[in-house]
Amino acid sequence: MLLSNRQKLILRTLIKEYVKSAQPVASGILVEKYKLDISPATVRNELINLEENAYIHQPHTSAGRVPTEAAYLLDLEESNLRKKDLKSLDKEILDRAFESSIDHSLKPVARALAELSSNAVFWAFHKNDLYHTGLSNLFAQPEFKQSEIVCDVSQVIDRMEEIIDELFDSLAEESRAYIGSNNPFGSFLGVTLLKYRRQGVSGLVGILGPIRMNYAHNLSLLTYLQEKLK
Repeated sequence: MLLSNRQKLILRTLIKEYVKSAQPVASGILVEKYKLDISPATVRNELINLEENAYIHQPHTSAGRVPTEAAYLLDLEESNLRKKDLKSLDKEILDRAFESSIDHSLKPVARALAELSSNAVFWAFHKNDLYHTGLSNLFAQPEFKQSEIVCDVSQVIDRMEEIIDELFDSLAEESRAYIGSNNPFGSFLGVTLLKYRRQGVSGLVGILGPIRMNYAHNLSLLTYLQEKLK
């Protein structure tokens, strides 16, 4: 289904609210909080259309709606067309992290990425020297509060070096996102990755979080990082 500009706006706004709140989004919130110049009845009808075409779903009867994997993929494609530059404050934080890096260690930069993304960050220096930080950010996410999910996430962390080894050589030197079912780190996760080459050595940095992730912001962070690593 090709979405109209109005449907894209409603879907983009719903994703934005869900990423912030982690709560199903009701039509009233979209109209009132985001001041959409669309009548409540029209928003409700468009949400029904989006649900019928599998871009959103209703987790509980009479609850609001949440985006599906297809919605995130579409929004990511759309956001690539309307790329926004990273905020000045984010750039300053990353710049300071680079300045504080000693003996070419980029661990302060990884910690800054975890802070700015509110997700976990892993960094494979020279492919076989793995560092990760921000795991508390990951386990603080509402999706990962249940014990069985915590176990699943922990298994991914335990296997991270193995997953990176399998993935590393197939990646181009660029930033990209993997969402849900196409994510090698787990179908219940989202990840943005940057493979880079610095001083003749390749490395890989990733921002790992729930599928409900701000992909556009995280990719902007990695794009800026890529420039700094040249």
